[in-house]
Amino acid sequence: MSQPSTTTDRGEGGESPPTADATPAVSVRNLTKRYGDLVAVDDVSLDVEPGTVVGLLGPNGAGKTTLIKSMLGLVVPSTGTVHIGDVDVHADPATAYRHVGAMLEGARNVYWRLTVRENLNFFAGLSGQSPKDVRDRHDRLLEQFGLTDKADVAVNDLSRGMKQKVALACTLSRDVDVAFLDEPTLGLDVESSVDLRRELRRLADDEAMTVVLSSHDMDVIEAVCDRVVIVNEGRVVADDTVDDLVGLFRTQSYRIALAGEPSASLRERLDSAYDVTGWQPANGPGETVTFEVTLADGSELHALLGDVLDAGCVVHDVTSLEPDLEDAFLGLTERRGESGAAAGAAANGEHGATESRREREP
Repeated sequence: MSQPSTTTDRGEGGESPPTADATPAVSVRNLTKRYGDLVAVDDVSLDVEPGTVVGLLGPNGAGKTTLIKSMLGLVVPSTGTVHIGDVDVHADPATAYRHVGAMLEGARNVYWRLTVRENLNFFAGLSGQSPKDVRDRHDRLLEQFGLTDKADVAVNDLSRGMKQKVALACTLSRDVDVAFLDEPTLGLDVESSVDLRRELRRLADDEAMTVVLSSHDMDVIEAVCDRVVIVNEGRVVADDTVDDLVGLFRTQSYRIALAGEPSASLRERLDSAYDVTGWQPANGPGETVTFEVTLADGSELHALLGDVLDAGCVVHDVTSLEPDLEDAFLGLTERRGESGAAAGAAANGEHGATESRREREP
């Protein structure tokens, strides 16, 4: 199994330089999976470099799960190949599995009658590793996920969030080249989620582990991933760094607050001339009326503000809105036929609605 050592100077949320002349940790070529007339995965090709963290995003039903299971050899593709390092997953699955860890069903991955440490030892043993040789690794995982005091407790007696932590720790319990994680932060508290981000970056930066991370938690994807692959309708519609994907949608958007209620004629003028959206009325006397607008350049902003002032309104505040990964995700999937509601639900998943843009002073 080819696994070049990769050391980077990437901090949390930064970008790793590519590894030159290295065999990809995961290589997918022309992968297609059909179920009768349904094409779940449609001619997908991609490489994942050693020691990188790659996020996999897509609306519900986009083909992510089928793609991941095909990459793991759990689903036999209709056409195409998958290699883990230099091993063909479907031709030699036993060898490939020795180099891969996966968490696909959350807490269902672990044995609930065993204690936490017994689960860690069992999953490490699957690859022939002695529990004694990896005890330090297990102790670190137990501490990072707040499980040290629960090490000798049966998993069945733990809370849902604790079970999720055990499943994560078991996936990382052995020294593998590639880890596939599906919704790893689901059920975790904020502190545990932050600890997970740090551990994933440490494993990639210090141990050259490759991580393929599928999640609806945009904060996690944005914080730890070197690249993001967005899948829609079975096809890869984007494959780039977080910064570059966000840059695609870095338009000049503003939230403008007016001191006082604008006239009906001014609102009509702004709606028609500048495509204003998101009107928010004043919550009470002395409060502001706000709206959002996306403009082509600074001259349009000046023209809009001129119209407001000419109508006798006072501009209380102008806030520039900076797009984030969720904006890029929604923009790319909606552009290809996804409805805003469906894509938004997929982006937010179990975590609820989030702010779609960061605010910054212009």
